[in-house]
Amino acid sequence: MGSNASVKDILGELQKGSYISLLSKLIGESQYVQNNPPDLIPKEDLVGGHVREVLDPYSTENGGPLIIKQVSYTPGRGHLIIRYPGSDSAKVVSFVGSHMDVVPADPSAWTFDPFSLSISGDQLRGRGTTDCLGHVALLTELLKKLAQTKLKLKNSVVVIFIVSEENSSIQGIGVEQLWKDGYFNDLKGGPLYWVDTADSQPCIGTGGTIPWFIKTIGHLFHSGLPNKAINALELAMDALKPIQLNFYKDFPPHPKEQEYKFETPSTMKPTQWSYPGGGLNQIPGECSLAGDVRLTPFYDVKDVVAKISGYVNYINEHVEDLESRGPVSKYTLPDEGLRGKLEVSYGELISGIACDLNSRGYKVLYNATKEVIGEVNPYSITGSLPLVKDLQENGYDVQTIGYGLTATYHANDEYCNYSDMANGYKVFASIISQLEEDY
Repeated sequence: MGSNASVKDILGELQKGSYISLLSKLIGESQYVQNNPPDLIPKEDLVGGHVREVLDPYSTENGGPLIIKQVSYTPGRGHLIIRYPGSDSAKVVSFVGSHMDVVPADPSAWTFDPFSLSISGDQLRGRGTTDCLGHVALLTELLKKLAQTKLKLKNSVVVIFIVSEENSSIQGIGVEQLWKDGYFNDLKGGPLYWVDTADSQPCIGTGGTIPWFIKTIGHLFHSGLPNKAINALELAMDALKPIQLNFYKDFPPHPKEQEYKFETPSTMKPTQWSYPGGGLNQIPGECSLAGDVRLTPFYDVKDVVAKISGYVNYINEHVEDLESRGPVSKYTLPDEGLRGKLEVSYGELISGIACDLNSRGYKVLYNATKEVIGEVNPYSITGSLPLVKDLQENGYDVQTIGYGLTATYHANDEYCNYSDMANGYKVFASIISQLEEDY
């Protein structure tokens, strides 16, 4: 490979002052990229603007090597696609998935300001340091160094910073739309690293997600005459238990979960409960439960949806057989011709992924992690990532990695360690170097 034999040496180490300067600007925008519609709608262009401020001087428009493209499906929320071109148009290594929004933060619950970067020893503190603005700054610095050194690579290096569709009331603006519109078509010629996990080790498995919503319909009546009511709250409690028990019977712990080091098997649980309101002396006639299924990637999300719908249909047909809570707590009123019933619906389905542990992409990541971190301890979680399963099923070598901390992920007092991000830079440089050595 000639002069490219020491690609990782030429790329060197993460420049601390430059990295922290950029990250400080990104965290300074975190208040305005919180994602919790309808109240908090992120404007990722605020983050993207700082990235462009660093990289635009090295763009092709300004005589540099970087091809920079912004793709927006709604105002103020643009994806950034940045390519450092190699000489072989068929070969590429891509770093995708670092999103430019953050989860909300309540300053009153933090011991430091979540919306400005503060430093305590090795800790870089603020909302987005671990998830995921720390990665945005890291990959920006990597691209800047590539452009400055003008390395002659065979493989193109592509980075995609994304807009999140999660929680959004506006559909068709996220990374899935980029995929549908063909922006991933030329990324199949090499490993695709999804940079949105944590703990500096390969994340070799993620979970699928099935948001579910169950509405129970009873019959509202005065609490002094419970024999004339169908209590929707009690119906919800008594119906949910057999649904969960049947789920765990049909989707038990899978043998491959141990091989992939999942901490938990597939789970189904409620996370929200609501009803329309009323007086304390009214037995409610309606109740809503919501929750999710977290599914290990060895089961199909569509099979689970079919099963849960089947559980609900069975309960509706046999609601009188549910366990109840006393002599006048029941779910049918034959004289009135009334029966309690359930309605179920689902949110967006996301499939999990079990990464290919025999692929070139994983072996390169393994070697780089061993070289930089000193040990390799892959893990899996039932957290979910968008699009990764679709990519894998369409022939992409998808691997997932990240250098924040699970312990502070989405948490109050979020921070990452600078040393971990600096190691991440070295791992990425080693990946690029190893792939060049394939020639």
